[in-house]
Amino acid sequence: MSENFKEVLAEAVGENINPLTEDLTPREIVSRLDEYIVGQQNAKKAVAVALRNRTRRRKLPEEIREEVYPKNIIMIGPTGVGKTEIARRLSKLCGAPFLKVEATKYTEVGYVGRDVESMVRDLATISLNLVKAEFREKVKGTANAKAEEAILDLILPPIFTKKEEDLNPEEKERNNSYKQSRERFRQMLREGKLDEQEIEIDLPKPSAPSSMPMLQVFGAGNMEDMDNQIQNLLGDLMPKKQGKRKVKVSEARKIVVDSEAEKLVDNDKIQSEAVRRAENMGIIFLDEIDKIAGKESRQGADVSREGVQRDLLPIVEGSTVSTKIGPLKTDHILFIAAGAFHMSKPSDLIPELQGRFPIRVELETLSREDFVKILSTPRSSLTKQYEALLETEGVILNFLKDGIEEIASMAFEMNEKNENIGARRLNTIMEKLLEDTSFNAPDLLPGEKNITIGKEFVQGKLKGIIEDKDLSRFIL
Repeated sequence: MSENFKEVLAEAVGENINPLTEDLTPREIVSRLDEYIVGQQNAKKAVAVALRNRTRRRKLPEEIREEVYPKNIIMIGPTGVGKTEIARRLSKLCGAPFLKVEATKYTEVGYVGRDVESMVRDLATISLNLVKAEFREKVKGTANAKAEEAILDLILPPIFTKKEEDLNPEEKERNNSYKQSRERFRQMLREGKLDEQEIEIDLPKPSAPSSMPMLQVFGAGNMEDMDNQIQNLLGDLMPKKQGKRKVKVSEARKIVVDSEAEKLVDNDKIQSEAVRRAENMGIIFLDEIDKIAGKESRQGADVSREGVQRDLLPIVEGSTVSTKIGPLKTDHILFIAAGAFHMSKPSDLIPELQGRFPIRVELETLSREDFVKILSTPRSSLTKQYEALLETEGVILNFLKDGIEEIASMAFEMNEKNENIGARRLNTIMEKLLEDTSFNAPDLLPGEKNITIGKEFVQGKLKGIIEDKDLSRFIL
């Protein structure tokens, strides 16, 4: 291994490798969340402080750092008020390993289904992919240079295998002519003039598909770890066959760059960094936790709810889980749980688990004014999404203020009359409102492509459905 490569690798997987995309203050985190989520300032503050505390902890002396544990959070609020959206946007803000799971997909050990340790294994995989992606970005220049030389070797293979100093005068002259031709091809390659040309490259052939599905027998029950280990073992034992294939130069470049970047990976160091990142900066968002609350009924689908809570305890409190990148400690993983709690309450969770989530944040029910803001304020609001979608067909949508207010009023009214599903009601109403426009968009004449959506337009499309209680229950 060359000294230059060692330096690149040391930089790529060093202790300070991009722990967060940006070192944001709590106020800046809230400000970023405000761009996409209306209201819910208490929840935003809680997650902002929790995220900032990860940064603070890394700056502490070693002896106290291990004693500072994350303060896990429970977000309480009805569906559609922004709990999941906060988690989704948080995952994009932080360069830390982030996993969102539903508590309902797990079962108590002993029942068929996913055991809770699988969420830690999933986080480990995310962490590994994150570190690999960062490393590949670091070595992108080196990989591109190596790939360029490899493709040039395929287009114009070297004419001599011996060293230049061993060539006789006639061979040196031929070699100089070859170098000039190679540089011309290099220039053409960089300019994209060779992209459509086909070359033959070696590609690894996939293993016989019939051999792997048999292993899925071991995946049933709570034996995912055994399943992973067997597949990894057989994957290492089976030789990777090479096969030749003709591809365009543009596609070959991507394949060879990936191959060269893979060769630069020191898997031991990458895995070590992935474990460190998951242990110290990992975040698991546990949605629908209210669905496993409540006393165990010992019958039907509820039989393992309390069992799942008991299984969660050691994971949340701190234990060591075997993953494909090695043993992973969960002591400093931050857990953010969320649930509507309309059929149960946080106190219905077993006391031990309640104690592991010391921070409780209640999200507010959305008002009519909140709906107006949701439709118009966020960077990716629904109105902007529909404007962009229909603009691809040449249709220009113009949402007037009174039109947006009418849509918000109808959504709020429907939530009051029927089940309150929060901001998700806006998706249903917007889709019904613009259904005909979306259907007819490709066939509209040039003079019909400017559409103004005001109060009258909204009422004309939706008022009849809103007033008919039976109809509205099914359609909106």
